Amino acid sequence: MILFNDLKQKYLYLQEEIDLAIKSVLKSGQYILGEQVKNFEKEFASYLGVKYCIGVGNGSEALQIALIALDIKSGDEVITTPYSMAASTIAIRMVGAKPVFVDIDDYFHINAEKIEPKINSRTKAILPVHLYGQVVDIEKIKRMAYKHHLYLIEDAAQAHGAEYKNKKAGTFGDFGCFSFYPTKNLGAFGDGGAIVTNNKKLYDKCLMIRNYGQKNRYEHELCGLNSRLDEIQAAILSVELKYLDKFNKKRNILAKTYYKLLKNVKYIQLPQIRRYSTHNFHLFVIEAYKRDELMNFLCRNNIPSFIYYPISIPKQKCFAEFNHLSFPVAEEKTNKVLSLPMHPFLQIKDIIYISQKIIEFYEI
Repeated sequence: MILFNDLKQKYLYLQEEIDLAIKSVLKSGQYILGEQVKNFEKEFASYLGVKYCIGVGNGSEALQIALIALDIKSGDEVITTPYSMAASTIAIRMVGAKPVFVDIDDYFHINAEKIEPKINSRTKAILPVHLYGQVVDIEKIKRMAYKHHLYLIEDAAQAHGAEYKNKKAGTFGDFGCFSFYPTKNLGAFGDGGAIVTNNKKLYDKCLMIRNYGQKNRYEHELCGLNSRLDEIQAAILSVELKYLDKFNKKRNILAKTYYKLLKNVKYIQLPQIRRYSTHNFHLFVIEAYKRDELMNFLCRNNIPSFIYYPISIPKQKCFAEFNHLSFPVAEEKTNKVLSLPMHPFLQIKDIIYISQKIIEFYEI
């Protein structure tokens, strides 16, 4: 049976280490902001090559805390993408700022060439999303942020281990924000997130914000959140972090098989890989002619597939004031994208079967 994700198999593969990690936490009697969180923060910072990591409750709150730490608030504008999980834009709204959307490029990322005309005196930050598992056109965006004295906040929720010129996603800006939602390449067994930075002042501020704004217990210097990565999830993530590169490598092997088998199917566009980039293939997203019909055909053949994302962010009901705006590339892709099964416990034979069925559909 082909599964879109196989979290049960991941647990079975890591069961001995995971069980030991969980038991060690339970026996310790310390469940919030203890040694496991400190250890994971140190390990994840080391893996990424940054100085500081702050474990938080989830990826959405990682973004919100980063925005709060930069004092972004009502009246400010943050340039971002119209094509992503809506969490990136919701975080902007939660601090009272205005999202300013820029259409996307062929890699599903904010188009760096179109950002500068959107910058004005109210612009305080650029928030790109490293969607689907590879890094945005980060050099251009970083140069633009520096030129206009803007903050750069990377949403790297889907890009664990992805690189651009041997530098990992989440390490280019003032902040990198990660989600450890269970289906992510580095996924907890519940919610979790992290913020990374090289700025000590911002690091200290985030530590306070995630814990009600406390510098010391019951001494609240800021109005903060209750957003703390718990000890059990931190212990699990420390185990999984050791396997992240191995699992990403397996995803790449599977992706190469998709490319090899589907490269001559003229009715689909395979994922494009940015120059100098590595892809972690969090998702394997094609653009397909007769997408919905293909999706139904695959379902009838016991192949799961999903649409990430069927509605662009500015067209969402909760962002009604932006519904009138048009972002042609993003809107075109919402009608074509289809995510095929992709996880490290798929077999090559599964990819062959899926590819054969796609070829069969277009030959009917």
